[in-house]
Amino acid sequence: MNALPDTPSAATAAAPTAPATVLVVGGGIGGLATALAVSRAGHRAVVLERAPEFAEIGAGIQIAPNGILALERLGLGDAVRAAGVHMAELRFMDGVTGEHVTSLTLTDRYRRRFGNPYVVVHRAELHGLLLRACLADPRIDLRAATAVTGYRQDGHGAAALLGGGGTVAGDVLIGADGIHSAVRAQLVGDGGPRISGITVYRAIVPMERVPEELRLPASVTWWAGPHCHFVHYPIAGGAFLNLAASRDNGATEALAGVAVDGELVHAQLAGLTAPAARRLLALGEEWRSWVLVDRDPVDGWTDGRVALLGDAAHPMLHYAAQGACQALEDAVLLGELMVQSTELPDVLERFAAERRARTAAIQRASRESIRLWHPAGEAAAARNKLLGGLSEDELHEHVAWMHGVKTFSSTDRHNYDGEPWA
Repeated sequence: MNALPDTPSAATAAAPTAPATVLVVGGGIGGLATALAVSRAGHRAVVLERAPEFAEIGAGIQIAPNGILALERLGLGDAVRAAGVHMAELRFMDGVTGEHVTSLTLTDRYRRRFGNPYVVVHRAELHGLLLRACLADPRIDLRAATAVTGYRQDGHGAAALLGGGGTVAGDVLIGADGIHSAVRAQLVGDGGPRISGITVYRAIVPMERVPEELRLPASVTWWAGPHCHFVHYPIAGGAFLNLAASRDNGATEALAGVAVDGELVHAQLAGLTAPAARRLLALGEEWRSWVLVDRDPVDGWTDGRVALLGDAAHPMLHYAAQGACQALEDAVLLGELMVQSTELPDVLERFAAERRARTAAIQRASRESIRLWHPAGEAAAARNKLLGGLSEDELHEHVAWMHGVKTFSSTDRHNYDGEPWA
């Protein structure tokens, strides 16, 4: 392969301690976090974003203590704690009977054990925090309207191939370009994502329109029903209530952000008969729908000087509320490893090796959680009995392997205050 044009790696080869140039494909949460981590490690980041501007769409996002720990290491811990609504519980309700089955408390004992609160923010708020930090960093170059279609590399560097022709060259390239990643298409070549058969409907309601007795200002609340469930929680400092209703309807076509009539949403969630759940669903307007997709875990995240990160590497269903947290963990660990070594291909391989098992376990847990949300009849009653019988400590132990980590490496088998996980 011919040497890449205008690559900065010649200087790096002559002076191994010189800062590297890291190309980051994708300017979402994972991509911006990667740029910050790379910069904090003393390197230069060039972020290539397909969209005409750096922005984030979507609604609420939950950030568990492990995500806040990652943001702390990026210098944004105080900012996200100030921007987020601090939750007191994850509240599990039977959406048919209206029974309060259990709550996983998120207050003093939880925060002491896991070192941080559990917060919810609007996705654009978190993206905005990361974007402002990147804009303030002279080592980060943000380039919008720059669509990347693939990559090439040689022994000295890697280059992003642009949709309009031309290249952008650097020392390594990180594909953080989401579930439909062009970098993954070349690196893994596993086709399109897996369609889950589940459709989620989302809407945002001004809190002033929510009856006071239904507001639950410090709760993430799940209403579980037959083949469906409904989640709601406050965002934007409590100014809005985020609604997300899921239906296992056998959908076969991937859709994203498609407007849908409220009557259809109500019909799809007809199995939720609890009066409070119905009242909350009735508040939703301007619903939009997504068909959920993910991928099976894979071992091959790297190709020489190219690696995948976040949803490009390990896309997961949102039921464990860990997608953004895992992308943040990825970014921080990559930055830490880049401080320790200048052998960049080795750094990328070590990064993937240390993240594979943890992210794969969370991908699997996210899929398996559907069995918790969607049973009916006797199976739902058995679930309620099981969950209702767990103590506060037992519930905390159940999430400790996700929420309570102290490092972000799969190879550190005792990095939280619980039993080792497989």
